[in-house]
Amino acid sequence: MREIILDTETTGLDPLRGDRLVEIGCVEIFNRMPTGQTFHRHLNPEREMPAEAFAVHGLSTEFLAGKPLFAHVVEEFLEFIGDAPLVIHNASFDIAFINAELERIKRPPIARERLVDTLLLARRKHPGVSNRLDDLCSRYAIDNSRRTRHGALLDAELLAEVYIDLIGARQSQLILGTEIRIPHADGQGDTPRRQRPIPLTPRVTEADRAAHWDFVATLGEKPVWHDFF
Repeated sequence: MREIILDTETTGLDPLRGDRLVEIGCVEIFNRMPTGQTFHRHLNPEREMPAEAFAVHGLSTEFLAGKPLFAHVVEEFLEFIGDAPLVIHNASFDIAFINAELERIKRPPIARERLVDTLLLARRKHPGVSNRLDDLCSRYAIDNSRRTRHGALLDAELLAEVYIDLIGARQSQLILGTEIRIPHADGQGDTPRRQRPIPLTPRVTEADRAAHWDFVATLGEKPVWHDFF
């Protein structure tokens, strides 16, 4: 199953008061494993960057002035996300900004039924504690040392790792990643067989092997099974 991990950065907290998107970052995962495919764009918000927002993500008015408008990247963005579920931390925040931008250019909104909110998942799994992205990275031993400021693509990459742990898919990956395929004797397809990540310690010792071959040597040059091979 294809899913898109998505994060945004904005000029503020409320699109209804004129705050705008300034960055979108998306990471594709397939069957709960990152594929390496991403979508990342900085956007010109057509307004000044408030100091409070700049302190969060470090994206200045001057830096964003030469970036494309949302309308100029919307086709590429919508093509990348396709009809896949969108995995977002605090999804109501990000989708409100994306849908406000879509409404501004007369495009249909993204349905909320597509959203997977990792903040809600985390609150169910870890009630009564903080479930910010940094907290979840610490809880699942995910290295977030590069996250000195918020950044849409970096945060989406971190969230992809968090999501895989949050839904318990990390162990499944370890199992599925060690399967091999054994051909059927009749040539019709094959059957999956799991391999252990660490092989079991052999129970047959070198002394056992030596004793076996000593025994075989006592059977003569033509043992009873010789004619079958």
